[in-house]
Amino acid sequence: MCLCVTCVESASSIDTAAFKALTPKERKRQQHIRELISTEESYVEDMSIVLDAFQKPLREASVLTKEELRSIFVNWKELIVCNTKLLRAMRVRSRMSSDNIIQKVGDLLCENLPHFTPYIRFCSCQLNAATLIQNKTENCPRFKDVTKHCSTDPRTKGMPLSSFLLKPMQRITKYPLLIQKIQEYTPEDHPDFSHLKEALNQAQQLCNQVNEGVRERENSDRLEWIQNHVLCDGLSEAKSNKELMAFLFNDFLLLTQPFKELGKITNVFTSEKAMNSLYKMYKQPLFLNNVIVRSADSENNQDDTTFFVCYSDAERIHFRTSATEKQLWMKKIELAATNFCELEKTNLSHQRTLRSQAIQGVGRLLVVVVEGINLKACSNGQSNPYCEVSMGSQEHRTKVIPNTLNPRWNASMQFLVKNLHEDVLCISVFDRDLFSPNEFLGRTEIKVSDICKETKQTHEPVIRKLTLYEVESGEVGIKFDLQLFDKM
Repeated sequence: MCLCVTCVESASSIDTAAFKALTPKERKRQQHIRELISTEESYVEDMSIVLDAFQKPLREASVLTKEELRSIFVNWKELIVCNTKLLRAMRVRSRMSSDNIIQKVGDLLCENLPHFTPYIRFCSCQLNAATLIQNKTENCPRFKDVTKHCSTDPRTKGMPLSSFLLKPMQRITKYPLLIQKIQEYTPEDHPDFSHLKEALNQAQQLCNQVNEGVRERENSDRLEWIQNHVLCDGLSEAKSNKELMAFLFNDFLLLTQPFKELGKITNVFTSEKAMNSLYKMYKQPLFLNNVIVRSADSENNQDDTTFFVCYSDAERIHFRTSATEKQLWMKKIELAATNFCELEKTNLSHQRTLRSQAIQGVGRLLVVVVEGINLKACSNGQSNPYCEVSMGSQEHRTKVIPNTLNPRWNASMQFLVKNLHEDVLCISVFDRDLFSPNEFLGRTEIKVSDICKETKQTHEPVIRKLTLYEVESGEVGIKFDLQLFDKM
């Protein structure tokens, strides 16, 4: 997983002559947009400093146990990934804007803020982290000395670790204020106004979710435990009659084998022996939108300890446990599958609602994400790439193509075009990882107005190869077909 941000010319820079030509109100708007970008750059830099200036020295000095390190830094790397993704989107937008005058930023916020949920996890653990640091400082002279030495790193500017740990909460609470400033100088008839309004609502909701995040603490702790105890490097041939440990998530069922026999254990999280063990994947995760749970006695078999999970047209896995555990597992899997399918329906309904709002739109853009070309390789020389394609809050993604740098997705999708002259289609490519943040493989964008010009000239769909930015290499091949509701 790459957490560094490519060093490029600051996205907060602006062409002086072009800036002077703007109206006073638009100058203020551009200044606040640049404030958003420049503070995002500074924040990502500060977050990255923590890994080298504090986390690494504390780990190497052995003044904290692994559990204590996790309690303090929690999911710090995930936070960096969230903000790096937003920062890259804004950098690409700035790079592809004429004279660096950014017409829209609200759509990028609408695209990224819904994915800032890792902040809920981190902020819910912040009080415990602060308490742990205080206790270690008072009772462990070695810890106090190491952290004091860490603050002598010039990059920290003399600030202690505790100050850096406050930055995520401070950043989250600042987004509504930054967005409000931009919106204040954005006319209501400006194409960015509706996006900023939606982004402000999302930012406020995120703040509310962070404040209520303590309720999610237990589930988040368990997810982190699984990340550290289940090895997903590779799969051997699955064998029957094996002792399995199953972990039910909100979107998939994970089957694992313990490295050492554990005996009769019904709940991993209530057994010290199980909690201290390591596990390996038994099968690829079974996604709940594609599973059916049935009891063995439904097939004229009176066995009340066996049930099976169907996960494809012809494949199923049989499970044997106690009669009580059987009923509990069947209910839990069925409930999780129902909830997951309902969530997918809700998301799909939301997309359909957006598409159906033709009264607010001028047309639809049919997109086929054809292929990726010479994508950036991950550490193993390959990738499991997929595309996220968005236009404001409208978002689609392709399927994952495993083990290739030249995937062919041929994924069709469509977007409602609300403003022919200002809407922008954004394409991001990622490497899919099951239990860690997906690695960034590049981003690009194209204005709908540019697509409109080309389709008017050719009178047929347009195929373009778009360069991916913020990475060393890579292109995406996209087919566009713009259909206007009224001739313009």
